[in-house]
Amino acid sequence: MSDDSSHSSLLVPPSTQDWIQGILNAKVVLVMYGDYQDPRSADVYKLIKAIKRELSTSFGEDYLCFIFRHFPQAQIHPRAQRAAQAAVAAAAQGKFWLMSDTLFDHQQRLENGYLIEYANDLGLDMPQFLKELSKQVHVDRINEDIEGGIQSGVTTAPALFINGIWYTGHWNTTELMAAMIAASR
Repeated sequence: MSDDSSHSSLLVPPSTQDWIQGILNAKVVLVMYGDYQDPRSADVYKLIKAIKRELSTSFGEDYLCFIFRHFPQAQIHPRAQRAAQAAVAAAAQGKFWLMSDTLFDHQQRLENGYLIEYANDLGLDMPQFLKELSKQVHVDRINEDIEGGIQSGVTTAPALFINGIWYTGHWNTTELMAAMIAASR
């Protein structure tokens, strides 16, 4: 695969179909493709949440829009797909971000029993959650995220796009925040 510019931009634009924190017309729209079982995805997710708090304090709540898209790497993280299904099932009950926080905080424990325990702890409608998980109701939605990532050149998680441009800098607060501020100008 050539490393041309067609693979440096986000080909599936952010929309109301995404899981969003913030507003779509924010100065900075950050899209993360992540895998719940991947330690680097967890680190980047937590880094983004901290940066979002800092930017919101400095520039206001509407400065940064954070979008999470699923990119489970089943070949190396066998529980990531099921965890993504649990997150989308939680989203159906308005608890996507709480479930995502929980999954990233407990990456070492993503077996079915734990997913059920997390859903219960979040106060989800358990019969609905269990039915959606057992019937794999949300697999197509996750596959849409994966396919969109692949179209944009994503091959591994985590991958970040700032205002539609692939972020290739270092995964630290200083550089990531500087890239976001530069993108907002």
